[in-house]
Amino acid sequence: MRACVLHAAKDLRIEERPDPAPGSTLAPHEVRLRVRAGGICGSDLHYYFHGRVGDFVIREPLIPGHEFAGEVAETGSAVTRVKPGQRVCVNPGRNCGTCPRCREGRPNLCENVFFMGSASKFPHMQGGFAEYTTVAEAQCFPVADDLPFAEMAFAEPLSVALHAAHRAGNLMGQKVLITGAGPIGLLILLAARRGGAAHIAITDMMDQPLAAARAIGADEAFNVGPGTEPLLEAAKAIGGYDVVFEASGAIPALNAGLLAVRAGGIVVQVGSLPGGETPVLANRVMAREIDLRGAFRFGDVFGDAVACLEKRLIDIRPLLTGRYTIETANEAFEAARDRSRSLKVVIEF
Repeated sequence: MRACVLHAAKDLRIEERPDPAPGSTLAPHEVRLRVRAGGICGSDLHYYFHGRVGDFVIREPLIPGHEFAGEVAETGSAVTRVKPGQRVCVNPGRNCGTCPRCREGRPNLCENVFFMGSASKFPHMQGGFAEYTTVAEAQCFPVADDLPFAEMAFAEPLSVALHAAHRAGNLMGQKVLITGAGPIGLLILLAARRGGAAHIAITDMMDQPLAAARAIGADEAFNVGPGTEPLLEAAKAIGGYDVVFEASGAIPALNAGLLAVRAGGIVVQVGSLPGGETPVLANRVMAREIDLRGAFRFGDVFGDAVACLEKRLIDIRPLLTGRYTIETANEAFEAARDRSRSLKVVIEF
């Protein structure tokens, strides 16, 4: 089988690995998956271009990819959830189920989580950018045969967006601001609209993703490259936004959100900020009783995301802007970084 293997920054190789022998090495509750499509995430780009994501550094060859889907090739002896030939979306996180955070219903904060395509542990946790991979039965979510694999690969990032929306609480009738019009920001836009938000504004530093945001339902779009004054004037005119989602991972965007949210409003930090000390307007958080919340990966919403895709309750098709083959995986990563022409890029296997 072929796999995308990242050895260091900008050193992605398409390697031949031994094909899995039928019936070999599968535990009773394991599933062998024939991967068909995988989406390139921001963390994948960090690994590809920098060899690291924050403190997580590539120390051995890593198969990236945690946004992927495929069809069941083989099942372990005790598997009942899926059967060979069935299409499945894959939850890349496998939590322990026994730690305090798991027991309180917050599996995304599991102290012992296994998250595919990550260098956060050593040996690294290999991802899904290969023709075959093995996952636990509980990670598999069956999907109808008529949903394209490329769309199925959106289940994981859509889960992130749904979890962020849940962290904000009831969005019905709310005025919402999203900072960052990347794939996650745009998916949050779609989730907020489905959640009943009355007014949605979005910011970015490039016109192309803002045009995409308008096309999928943003009421206002601000290019904050030249400055945040128009955004803050708009916020003042409406009495401040009720909810702000920070999805860019940029400190200036977080602080702009803290300035734009109303007193007593909610700011949800979704983007991963740079490491080290973060200069945040903390006194504003205190004096205006702003509720600053984190949103990390996703909790028990993966099944909801799959249902939204399957029933087209949230239509992600406008966000799918690039489809590449495994042979052109390096081109796919280059395209995914170019925000002037790409929103979400998928590699098909």
